[in-house]
Amino acid sequence: MEVQRFVLISMLALVGLLLWQAWQRDYAPALAPDAPDADTPASDAVPQLPKEDKRIPFPEGIVRNEREHVRVRTSVLDVTIDTRGGGVREVRLPQYPVSVERPDQPFVLIDADSAEQSQIYGGVLSQDGPSPTHNRMYRAERTEYSLDGGEEVEVPLYWEDDEGPLSVVKTYVFRRDSYLVDVNYRIANRGPAAWSGRVYGQMQRTAPNRGWTLAAISYTGTVISSPAERYRKIDFDELLERPVKEEIADGWAAFLRHYFLTALIPADKTRPYRYYSLTPAANLYAIGSLSPPLHLSPTETTEIGHRLYLGPKIQGDLAKIASGLDKTVDYGWLWFISKFLFIVLVWLQGFTGNWGISIILLTVLVKLSFYHLSATSYRSMAEMRRLQPRLAALKERFGDDRARLQQAMMQIYREEKINPLSGCFPILVQIPVFIALYWVLLESVELRQARFALWIQDLSVRDPYFVLPLLMGASMFIQQRLSPQPPDPVQRKMLAAMPVVFTLFIAFFPAGLVLYWTVNNVLSIAQQWYIMRRLEAEATP
Repeated sequence: MEVQRFVLISMLALVGLLLWQAWQRDYAPALAPDAPDADTPASDAVPQLPKEDKRIPFPEGIVRNEREHVRVRTSVLDVTIDTRGGGVREVRLPQYPVSVERPDQPFVLIDADSAEQSQIYGGVLSQDGPSPTHNRMYRAERTEYSLDGGEEVEVPLYWEDDEGPLSVVKTYVFRRDSYLVDVNYRIANRGPAAWSGRVYGQMQRTAPNRGWTLAAISYTGTVISSPAERYRKIDFDELLERPVKEEIADGWAAFLRHYFLTALIPADKTRPYRYYSLTPAANLYAIGSLSPPLHLSPTETTEIGHRLYLGPKIQGDLAKIASGLDKTVDYGWLWFISKFLFIVLVWLQGFTGNWGISIILLTVLVKLSFYHLSATSYRSMAEMRRLQPRLAALKERFGDDRARLQQAMMQIYREEKINPLSGCFPILVQIPVFIALYWVLLESVELRQARFALWIQDLSVRDPYFVLPLLMGASMFIQQRLSPQPPDPVQRKMLAAMPVVFTLFIAFFPAGLVLYWTVNNVLSIAQQWYIMRRLEAEATP
């Protein structure tokens, strides 16, 4: 009875935890915004950079004006660059379709014209005359670029002003099979006097629409990285209360969403960059960085830049790009277990070629690793089941006198040398593994749209026909029939309802997780049945 009660409480706690996380993500009250900073521009006009370098340009929307769009296609990216400001206004990922049903429609990572507006831009801020900010017009040599069989392609954009001292070439560098893009600025001082200024890069997006989905549990928001704290999450509401204003060397900033990210990474890791955030109007949020001050003597030229990561959260690639960037695959507080499970899962997939079969094999391995602990739990359950007739007789004898009933039950446990709580610890140990695997299946882009068999064409979304949840519910019902039933009728009714409750709840979980749970239940039933038969054989004279 105690084991059943513990199992019930543990399952309800797990469900409550996941529901609370989802509710917090979707319905937590937003913080009230602070008053606008006096140094933050309120219009699309680009101010001159004052000596204290505080003012940063921020467009309140997409400015309509005559300009050209430059399209760049590589093996993994389809990017549109705007000659007004030289910013990235659209990014499509041909290797990642929107869904299994629409394989020819690539996922859109950035779109300046969508309802959830997003874009990346940057430029040069000058203390001495005009400079190419995100509102200035660049000149492009062509409007179409592709690799054409090469390993990389450069896309130069040119800016110069007859009245000012600057000449700037902003060059994007794309490489084959890479989501990492270099953005280089070549700045020449053509004037007779010294020039000072900075280069900035900035990512902008609107806050996502809040709606209850399992994908919404995955963190969507801003991340700032520094040597002191490699992965610091700052959600959109927090940006309103505490804007980012700090100097960081060897850092980066990113906008995260489910499976994908956009990251701004300075090319120079040794010098401090000024990181900032802006939230002026229209539900727009921006995160960016200012380079260290630049000083050019007359006729002097310098080069500086940053890098953009525009793509999926592929852990192996991210770890090589910048320190801590792989932490954007957010496995939560059980990340160390999730990392290990992911490594094993990838290893198995290398042999099987099928993520569903790999999940089944992983379930078998996890079950084997907990075999002896589970055996202790099932042996305790079997002993409790053997005592059910005696416990039921006590219930009938003492009726509502719970004190005497508990005393009599404890006497029986002492006589039979049974600890009713001995089966709790093995179950408690396995709960973190389940939660860790949940985050692996939810966060790993490698499992996005991963096919299994028959009707399961995407293990990262729910079973379209709810077959796996029904099988899971049936297996849970069989497990209950093999377990001792509590003498309390209220507890019996609650336990009887659990398979139905969990079937309804888990019906909308990723199919890969339901597959794991179902296979785990089937293996548990086999192990429990085997242990019970063996104990019965031992008890037979």
